[in-house]
Amino acid sequence: MAALAGSLLLTTACKRDQVSPDADIVSAEDQGEANVENALSSDILSAAAPVDKNVSGSPAVASDPELRRIYGTCATRTYNATTRILTIDFGPTNCLCPDGRYRRGKVIVQFTTDTPTRRAGAEVTRENYFVNDNQHTATRIFTDLGSGSFSVDVPSASIIRANNGGTHSWTANWVFTRTAGFGTTQTSDDVYSVTGQSSGTNRRGVSYTTTIQQPLIKRGDCYKYYVAGTVNIVNSRSQTLLLNYDPSGTQACDNSASVTVNGRTYPITLR
Repeated sequence: MAALAGSLLLTTACKRDQVSPDADIVSAEDQGEANVENALSSDILSAAAPVDKNVSGSPAVASDPELRRIYGTCATRTYNATTRILTIDFGPTNCLCPDGRYRRGKVIVQFTTDTPTRRAGAEVTRENYFVNDNQHTATRIFTDLGSGSFSVDVPSASIIRANNGGTHSWTANWVFTRTAGFGTTQTSDDVYSVTGQSSGTNRRGVSYTTTIQQPLIKRGDCYKYYVAGTVNIVNSRSQTLLLNYDPSGTQACDNSASVTVNGRTYPITLR
């Protein structure tokens, strides 16, 4: 299967002080944190899958530098051909990863399809897994749609924040349509057009729904950010927020975005 290339849906977290005080962007922040893990799951599926599915301990389809780019040097990779389970173990203590986040625990991939190279058929779960000391629990189901495209269904997921910081729970469905980079093992040449929606309750107990209005564009050479696309977010307080990843219209690989609330548009900086 194809990766979310670098860090898809990586960060919708924003600098709140640039937005009016009555604009609730916590839901956008929480979805951004959740989507970091979508990116990691997909990249692992793409790059860490075994060369030979029938051989336990089979090496990954991607090179060691590509694997280090995705999950760093302190995680270990194992593959069991009998169970078709791939495990990325970050260990019991915090490990600093290439995206600047600390992780511990395991990402577990159960392959469910038999394609020869890219495996988009898989169920990805977490075990005793923490990111920056926040516990993540989720089931993500990846389904191959052909030509490097795939869907991601999240029937249940949560982030339990440290120090009684609240719990974000959600469900989601996204479709990642490959527009470039199919047929290679590296993720740097991948390009996706992303559509879909999600719903949940943010860490402050406010329910929300999100819908991608204009497809999000993710290039593999832009490690951290979307280069285009908009997301509409509506919460139970009757607030509507439009997040725009490309306010300049240049599709630059940068951390500039904007939020439109109550007819006013504010520049924001993605974390």
